[in-house]
Amino acid sequence: MTPSEFTGFRPAARTFLRSLRKHNDREWFLANRETYESELRVPLAALAEEMDVRLASFAPEIIGDPRTALFRIHRDVRFSADKSPYKTHVACWFHHSDAGRGVGTATPHGGAGFYFHMEADRASLGGGIWMPPRPTLSRIREAIDEDPGELNKILRDASRRRHFGGLAEENMLTRMPRGYADTHPSATLLRHQSYTLGRELTERAVSSVTLPDLLAREYERLLPFVRWINHALGLRMIAKR
Repeated sequence: MTPSEFTGFRPAARTFLRSLRKHNDREWFLANRETYESELRVPLAALAEEMDVRLASFAPEIIGDPRTALFRIHRDVRFSADKSPYKTHVACWFHHSDAGRGVGTATPHGGAGFYFHMEADRASLGGGIWMPPRPTLSRIREAIDEDPGELNKILRDASRRRHFGGLAEENMLTRMPRGYADTHPSATLLRHQSYTLGRELTERAVSSVTLPDLLAREYERLLPFVRWINHALGLRMIAKR
């Protein structure tokens, strides 16, 4: 289906995701695929297109092409004990135009970007980089080791902390990464394996036609953080596109 104008996610979108949690099998999904397309995939593609327009005005190096921004609903079950074929959420990843789209894999990584996530009973937005491959993570740690001042300034900004709190602490190492002393002045930062900031979204926000405006405001607040990471990875900041 071709993306249309974004008008918000209707209650039927969450109803579908709630039902998918109970009936996560191919037969049920195929019988309800039309609902998935009309209530989730098409609105999500329209959201990505509208975000691309907004990103061009304040973060032109980040793109929202629906062909690359939308995550597939199908799960990769090759190495998972859980063989459920479908994800029970939908999401968009707005990534740097010079980098690959890969997230949390050994493939070329998309650098830092912006994220939107929705499931049956919650939704969220965020920015940063999640579980990058080892070479990418090493470059971020090297930048922190060399000069953590600007990143600390970004993370300690009162307005940013009020909106997003601190760095997400999931998957943090309990010990220091190899090559760094326990007494390192940036020990806490170096133990992260992901560098993300984010917050929850209300059901009202997700249902509203103004969701792209809200995301744009929050992504702009996250932009200095995202750009710091991308600069550490050698990805350029551009003035316009």
